[in-house]
Amino acid sequence: MRRWLTGILLVVALAALAFFALAPGMIERGTNRIDGKPLPAVSERAKALHATLTIVDLHSDTLLWKRDMLDRATRGHMDLPRLQDGNVALQILSSVTKSPKGQNYDANSGDTDNITSLVIAQLQPVRTWNSLLERSLWHAEKLHRAVAASDGKLRAVATIADLDALLAARRGKPLTTGALLSIEGLQNLGGKLANLDKLYAAGFRMAGLTHFFDNDLAGSMHGLKKGGLTPLGRQVVTAMEAKGMVVDIAHCSEACVTDILEMARRPVVSSHGGVQATCQVNRNLSDDQIRGVAATGGLIGIGYWDAAICDTSPASIAKAMKHVRDLVGIDHVALGSDYDGATTVRFDTSKLVQVTQALIDAGFSDAEIRAAMGGNAVRVLRAGLVPLTPPAP
Repeated sequence: MRRWLTGILLVVALAALAFFALAPGMIERGTNRIDGKPLPAVSERAKALHATLTIVDLHSDTLLWKRDMLDRATRGHMDLPRLQDGNVALQILSSVTKSPKGQNYDANSGDTDNITSLVIAQLQPVRTWNSLLERSLWHAEKLHRAVAASDGKLRAVATIADLDALLAARRGKPLTTGALLSIEGLQNLGGKLANLDKLYAAGFRMAGLTHFFDNDLAGSMHGLKKGGLTPLGRQVVTAMEAKGMVVDIAHCSEACVTDILEMARRPVVSSHGGVQATCQVNRNLSDDQIRGVAATGGLIGIGYWDAAICDTSPASIAKAMKHVRDLVGIDHVALGSDYDGATTVRFDTSKLVQVTQALIDAGFSDAEIRAAMGGNAVRVLRAGLVPLTPPAP
């Protein structure tokens, strides 16, 4: 009997070991995909121009997954070697803390969560198993550990001085890449405004109020009620702007977007998504919303996945960017890949020159390409990261 029980325990232990070793990678391979469809040829002109660009991507969920971003991975869309291959100067990395089961673009309750099982399967610290705040703080810790181990090839950006130092380091040394922390849904505040201080102290400098469900700050475009800002949500927006945290309207309900745009004193961004004019999905922005973001001096980050652009081709990315340019001007166009965000795309970040080629093919000038690929984002970060000076009494 004892041998029999020992054998059963051994089998269970081996099964658990195999699960924790293999499951996270299997989940990600089935979630963050490259569709394998043909890519257009890249011209020598595009390669030469791309090598001179300061490229900024407003949104990636790479920190969610159990892999070392310093190592080149065989899964997912992004890591430091592939960011270097793509000549990315600054990558904004989002913290995803909760995602409803059966997630869809139309209507989701916040009563369930897919991320908890992933957190446990990845053997994250126990403190992250039941705390959304701790999940974000763990993502920040992961980034800071990677920065410390990168031998200067990866830099954390949280201030204007950090941004200036990064850009200076890239002059003649293009392998230096920066990373700035963001949040996808401030449900991780747990209803407490004071927790914003903890997130700011950890290095977070951008945040969206909602993700795929309504929370105690605002309604989501994919929630059940889809309401506007709550009193707490208004407090959070005011506090973010005062601290120097960029407000992101991605995933916000129409009412939430309207409320934020009405009260914004700083540039607002839509970090990742598309536009209704080229892809009629409720996730995407109307022309009026695009005009509203532009009126704040903000940015529309165009994504690369099918629900953002109704395709995955570089030409469809350029088409959405062209619409924003033609509607409100080139100063409000940006990249918002949503890499590693449970998306299927045509190419990973190492092949980002495909976007440069697509913009050339769409008739963008070199100056417009420089702006859209990162110049605009640098400008908005310079404006948005500076804390507001309180009015004189």
